[in-house]
Amino acid sequence: MMMTSENICDIATALSGCQGEMGGAEKGADNPFFNSKYADITSVLKAIKEPLANHGLSFVQMPVHHENEAGVTTRLMHTSGQWIESTLWLPVGKADAQGVGAAITYARRYALQSILGVPAADDDGNAVAHLSLQRVWW
Repeated sequence: MMMTSENICDIATALSGCQGEMGGAEKGADNPFFNSKYADITSVLKAIKEPLANHGLSFVQMPVHHENEAGVTTRLMHTSGQWIESTLWLPVGKADAQGVGAAITYARRYALQSILGVPAADDDGNAVAHLSLQRVWW
């Protein structure tokens, strides 16, 4: 579920300009399980950092965890005080710190790409394809 500040006209204008400047996230990380490449979190951050700053935009991502799910709440903010926020929940494949951390990192990439419209085709999506997606919120 997406939430916003009362008004989003300034952030919408800024996001439009930002998207006009943003390139795709480079698929430079290797996924040995599927013999493919994907855009990792570093590549996504590199693609968005300067365009965000150029248009008065920033973001924060707060990890969330509950039972067998983990993810992030991503808030996109504008210098006007306007904001857009969404939470992405993913199932945790392994109930330990590494499993929760992997789900959070995965969610960070996809949440940022989604809220900002960053193009990149991630080939590592197959890694969680076998998990039951009981609840995925944007």
